[in-house]
Amino acid sequence: MAYSRITAAEGAAMINNNDNIGLSGFTPNGVAKAVFRELSKRAVSEHEAGRPFKVGILTGASTSQSIEGDMASVNAIKFRAPFSTNKDFRNHTNAGEIDYEDMHLGHMAERLRRGFYGEIDWAIIEVSDIDEGESMCKAFLTSAGGIVPTIARLAKKIIIEKNAFHSKASRYLHDVYEIGECPFRQPIPILGVSDRIGKEYVEIDAKKIVGVIECNIPEEARAFKPLDQITQQMGHNVADFLVADLKRGLIPSQFLPLQSGVGTTSNAVLEALGQNPLVPVFSVYTEVVQDSVVKYMKEGRIKDASCSSLTVTNDTLQEIYSEIDYFKKHITIRPSEISNSPEVIRRLGVIAMNTAIECDIYGNENSSHICGSRLMNGIGGSCDYERNGYISIFTTQSTTKNGCISAIVPMCSHVDSTEHDVDVIVTEQGIADLRGKGPLRRAKEIIENCAHPSYRPLLRDYLKIAEHGHEPQSMRAALAFHDTFLKKGDMRLTDFSEYL
Repeated sequence: MAYSRITAAEGAAMINNNDNIGLSGFTPNGVAKAVFRELSKRAVSEHEAGRPFKVGILTGASTSQSIEGDMASVNAIKFRAPFSTNKDFRNHTNAGEIDYEDMHLGHMAERLRRGFYGEIDWAIIEVSDIDEGESMCKAFLTSAGGIVPTIARLAKKIIIEKNAFHSKASRYLHDVYEIGECPFRQPIPILGVSDRIGKEYVEIDAKKIVGVIECNIPEEARAFKPLDQITQQMGHNVADFLVADLKRGLIPSQFLPLQSGVGTTSNAVLEALGQNPLVPVFSVYTEVVQDSVVKYMKEGRIKDASCSSLTVTNDTLQEIYSEIDYFKKHITIRPSEISNSPEVIRRLGVIAMNTAIECDIYGNENSSHICGSRLMNGIGGSCDYERNGYISIFTTQSTTKNGCISAIVPMCSHVDSTEHDVDVIVTEQGIADLRGKGPLRRAKEIIENCAHPSYRPLLRDYLKIAEHGHEPQSMRAALAFHDTFLKKGDMRLTDFSEYL
């Protein structure tokens, strides 16, 4: 059966105001790109004609400028979940224009199946190839898994974007598996990082497919900042900590799988681990594979990697495709509810490593909001891993804005991971191992090992004025760092006497 070939503009014209759209992809990679480049243009036309036009956007993770950035800029997003890293989206959300639910990535497919987001009017799915069957289509995904099995099943109508930028060989990287329904769900049968339990393709009801768009659009791949002295030191601190735990027998001699978030610091950590001869050859069970994983896989330092997205540069992605006979044996792309499954993370003993905006002296962590209210990004999948990891590690540089902001504060202005789920905090200053320590011992560990020297006296002073109790706090002074920054532009100018 040959499905109708349509243009991206024709696809965009089919979408109605107030529709909910589910997208393939996880991060900018694997996201359907062609329709949304036309949809933002259509939104402008509709608004100029005096007609309302907004849609809901539901994805596996963050997307790209041409989706949430451009749509936010033309006031065309009514609702968004579960995650974003886009600056334009952030600005319009902080202006109160977008209803955004910051949600655990591993929960998204389940919440869709439960109907928490209402009906899914459209699924737009990027593929490298399709088998156009009479009743069932086999869709071969590109560089990400995301929530495709779920949106393909739930959506009323489906548009396929067949993107020739991706090699048809991408099929060999995928392991498509959708978990069963409660209360009769079976365990996910993954016992090792490289285990494959599903199919190379997503099955789609052919009657739902309204058209196939032929395109050739590169990934809107992110360019991360190069490593600097601070990020490199943080990476080495994490590596040193894990080597010490290995020597103490707290980590098994064969080592454990690692998870690392997205960004410059995460790349620095993986670089340090890859270079450290005391770290055994290791595997990665994570949500995103970055360039550093591919680099050390080729060098034999990383054995296998499981993820929901190849969040790599386009050059690295083409390198993977060109050497598919090697990489298909070592890289597996899964749906996000499998890559971020608490069951699998806990079973494999994944060591979780993520980045924070700020941490407080008792170990609570904020990774999503500035000064408590302004969205930065979101929690992403960090809590999926940190809550369930063998060891949960958060990294952050001790200060930002030329020292005007301390990442170590008396109390977090917003909490994403609580002290109960944070084992280790690492800055370029050092390591705070919080395991087996009560609140006061944790506070002293964090202040003396992780805080910048210019802030340690202030943090010690806070402990002196905090009211006695199991976890001493001063409700009047707990957010003094943030209040001082908002008033004076520099947390170092904090005078606790103003808050007593």
